[in-house]
Amino acid sequence: MTSDFHATLHALRVWATPLPEFDAEAAPAEPPTLFREWFVQAARAGQVEPHTMALATVDAEGRPDVRILMLHDVDDRGWHFASHATSAKGRQLAGRPEAALCFYWPAVGRQVRIRGRVGACGPEESRADLAVRSRGALAAALTGRQSEVLGSAEELALASAAAWERAAAEPDAAAPTWTRYVLDAAEVEFFQGDAARRHTRLRYRRAADGSWSRQLLWP
Repeated sequence: MTSDFHATLHALRVWATPLPEFDAEAAPAEPPTLFREWFVQAARAGQVEPHTMALATVDAEGRPDVRILMLHDVDDRGWHFASHATSAKGRQLAGRPEAALCFYWPAVGRQVRIRGRVGACGPEESRADLAVRSRGALAAALTGRQSEVLGSAEELALASAAAWERAAAEPDAAAPTWTRYVLDAAEVEFFQGDAARRHTRLRYRRAADGSWSRQLLWP
């Protein structure tokens, strides 16, 4: 099996299709604008689930942690996502409210890396966040106990069935620990891959007055 793994790994190639060009000199002054443009382009290019992203946090012992979750919005406050405040990520953000995000869109050979401070939105906005999602999302939120030790698959099945039933009967049911978060970016990097490995990397950094500076980075 190890030989199959190595043979498969070393046979893989990236960016089999032509990649878009990126003129960094013509990039907008603020990164959210460019992010939204790239997001739409990735979706139109056929990128599967372009709204999924990696969220990296740090626990109380300083150990990094990372997982995949969904983007909920990008506005003048930053990049939005949601989870239970009692989950591992929720506890880590409460103890150390700094995080990093990474989007990877291989259909266009692009990735976006974001770092900044994370704040929790209020109860009203968190409830509204859950209200506009699917019944399945509500059922999952109502199931709760995210990141806790699970005794058995049967235990999950029973709790999930009860949550689905409640979500159907109460589509506006509240999940008290469900929290919307927003990452207020201090640094955003846009990476455009190039088949000749002359990748373009444009980094935005925000100054104390809120303005953004831009720098090209060596690939």
